Amino acid sequence: MLVVTQPARPSGRGRSVRQPPVAEWAEARSLNVLQPSDVREPEFLDRLAVHSPTTAVVVAFGQIFPKALLQLPVRGCINVHASLLPRYRGAAPIQAAIIAGEQTTGVTTMLMEEGLDTGPILLQRELDIGQNETAGELAARLSEAGAELLLTTLEVRDQGRLEPRPQQDSEATLAPRLRRRDGIIDWNLEAVDIFNLMRGLTPWPGVSSSLRGQPIKVLWGRPVEGAEVEGSDPGTILGNRDDRLLVSCGRHSVFGIERLQRAGRKPLPASAFANGERLEAGERFG
Repeated sequence: MLVVTQPARPSGRGRSVRQPPVAEWAEARSLNVLQPSDVREPEFLDRLAVHSPTTAVVVAFGQIFPKALLQLPVRGCINVHASLLPRYRGAAPIQAAIIAGEQTTGVTTMLMEEGLDTGPILLQRELDIGQNETAGELAARLSEAGAELLLTTLEVRDQGRLEPRPQQDSEATLAPRLRRRDGIIDWNLEAVDIFNLMRGLTPWPGVSSSLRGQPIKVLWGRPVEGAEVEGSDPGTILGNRDDRLLVSCGRHSVFGIERLQRAGRKPLPASAFANGERLEAGERFG
């Protein structure tokens, strides 16, 4: 077995160079490891060819494979993707599904080709998304489901019972790579959409707004059921209720913030934050 993973990079506050967890796992088991900075490099492709790979299993590698690499393994490259393809092709399928308000998602094994997550589907497994589940929590469950599905895929393939089926491009949606600015809250959205955005962007990059001219992280909150408000611009603070800071949103909906954090300070419950900053109804986020 040969393990291919990303090279060591600076990490953490001290920016010390650390090996990725996959490399540490492989080295602890005395497995051969290659760590190319670019899988298109001829030197890497030559070193890989020496091993005459039969099958490549690819999970969240983060680089586009060139045709020369895709053709190296005799039985192809099998990718595990965290969505029910062709839905949510791209780098952030888990986050995109939650942000869109989906109630179900899943994992797919597929044969890789040169397009972005466009290859033939091998097997799929559907999972429900929890009502309050974050991207980090869902990713942990999908990783386990994906590992199980991969083993099943290899077993069924070896039995000669695997029938790849082409994706329907007309049903495809995209899940592009996330940026920090994707987490800036637009209070014109409905409260449920802000809730889904927050869940989808937790733990990274998180959601934020500004208050009194300074940035602030909104760590958790949820729509206030049955609450509607008219006459207040989106982002307006309506007051405190049940330890939640109520904020006016689009279509007269209300979002109740439960935890916030100023830059460089510790997270606070909304009631403690409001008291400490002496917030008044009528002030605005954003």
